[in-house]
Amino acid sequence: MTFDPVAEHARTRAALGGAMRRLVRLLRDVPDLDAASGVPVWSVGDVGAHLVAAYLAYGSAFGDEPVEWDGLLPPDEGPLAERVAAVNATSIALFQGADRARLGDFVAERGETFLRATGHLAPDTPVATPWLGPKVALPLSAATGMLLSESLVHGLDIARGAGLPWSIPPEEARLVIGQAMPSVMPLALDTKRAQGVSIAFDVTVKGGPRLAVVVDDGAATVTRDAPPRAYDCRIVAAPTAFLLVSFRRTPLWKEIARGRMRAGGRKPWLATRLNELITTP
Repeated sequence: MTFDPVAEHARTRAALGGAMRRLVRLLRDVPDLDAASGVPVWSVGDVGAHLVAAYLAYGSAFGDEPVEWDGLLPPDEGPLAERVAAVNATSIALFQGADRARLGDFVAERGETFLRATGHLAPDTPVATPWLGPKVALPLSAATGMLLSESLVHGLDIARGAGLPWSIPPEEARLVIGQAMPSVMPLALDTKRAQGVSIAFDVTVKGGPRLAVVVDDGAATVTRDAPPRAYDCRIVAAPTAFLLVSFRRTPLWKEIARGRMRAGGRKPWLATRLNELITTP
């Protein structure tokens, strides 16, 4: 099936709207915001605060409340992990006290603002994302996919801590993988570990998409539906399993044992290297 970027972007926007509404209900049902979440050292309320800040950040390019990123981020030469950690620390501190009780309201407000402000824009519209790197801009399709991933994965973190149900539908996981990962995975490469490394991964997600992830001496490219080429390792995965492994929410061995991921090709043992080389975005 031919990839239609406009139609898939529309599906991603619809999925984001649905996930956002589920997230709002989840946050309003949380019995204890101070309970430990699925993220080490973060409470359920911390995760909710981070989510609100994520919606704020991605929407800042379109709203009337500009963010002074220079005062929030480490120096330009800092690696991605440091930049994201700095933003995360700031985001948790933004919503304290009485604001914690209104996290669901904030998500609803900021999510609707993002969807409304971007509804008329093309999928390839650049969105400034300075927390990912100096002068980095993602296409709107990828930014929307990243907000969907934040909602799905952190919704799971909140639900695990609160003892409430949460699901990540396969179709929504496919949208994250197809829309966000081709743009974000190269930015998340651990360039030190990747020095001198040359590996080509063929990542086939059941039901689509298919990604060619090529790491070559400190750089990475991720191409969707790439032309035929030789690969070192082929990974076939169920979409939700691949999403959870990519974001370190479940170990690779567990998904292999469950039959949701498998490795093949000339060097199947290299499958574990993908998560070592590409850090959590």
